[in-house]
Amino acid sequence: MNRKVSVALTIAGSDNSGGAGIQADLKTFTRLGVYGTSALTCVVAEHPGRVSRIVAVEPAMVAEQIRLVFEAFPVGAVKTGMLFSSGIIRQVAKVLGKRRGLKLVVDPVMVATSGAALLRPEAERAMAKFLFPRAALVTPNLDEAARLVGRRLKNPEQAKEAARELAKKWKVPFLVKGGHLMLAKAEDYLAWPNGKLKTFSAIRCQGVETHGTGCTYSAAICAGLAMGLSLEKAVGKGKKFITRAIRGHLTLGRYTPLNHLEA
Repeated sequence: MNRKVSVALTIAGSDNSGGAGIQADLKTFTRLGVYGTSALTCVVAEHPGRVSRIVAVEPAMVAEQIRLVFEAFPVGAVKTGMLFSSGIIRQVAKVLGKRRGLKLVVDPVMVATSGAALLRPEAERAMAKFLFPRAALVTPNLDEAARLVGRRLKNPEQAKEAARELAKKWKVPFLVKGGHLMLAKAEDYLAWPNGKLKTFSAIRCQGVETHGTGCTYSAAICAGLAMGLSLEKAVGKGKKFITRAIRGHLTLGRYTPLNHLEA
């Protein structure tokens, strides 16, 4: 039986532990009924507590992967994850810039949960310059938002103000994820360039490994956009998905990874 299925593309790094990166993205797309395609930016040797080594893919090869996906599939939405270098970012922006009306979710992956740097300083500037203005949504976590505004964010009001500030500066919506505030509820703040702000909240799940939550969340939002949902509905659906993935977490050895397949 043939049925119409939406298509999404993830442009990100590989996580051999399966909790983040393109592995998490593709699991999320599949679970939400979206056909997932990918363009690999780098290979990361890691597990939830440690990043051992990163090997980047040549920028031209990243661009070629993207071109061929667009050549073959009706891509409804794209998300970027770990891009690592300014060279890769420039190539990604060049290829995506040729697509009119593109629904792009930019997850500015800067630092791993383990603390390892995943984006070089010059790449941060390139991402802000070349990708932020093209985005339908940018999804920094609290620490990434703090880097982008140049100050620490210690409470919900400061996080909300940062979301509004970033949305106004780049003229695109920003979703500042407030999980690192360690409140009783996990709150995220979606701001539009016109100053509008909406809070998405869920009861916090204590004692669960958070490796890959940002990747999974942005992938779920991307899937929603690919299916034609509005931005607000896509974020709401993504919030519910990541909350279920955390609550239904697995216990594998000494880790408690997200459960994408039961979310």
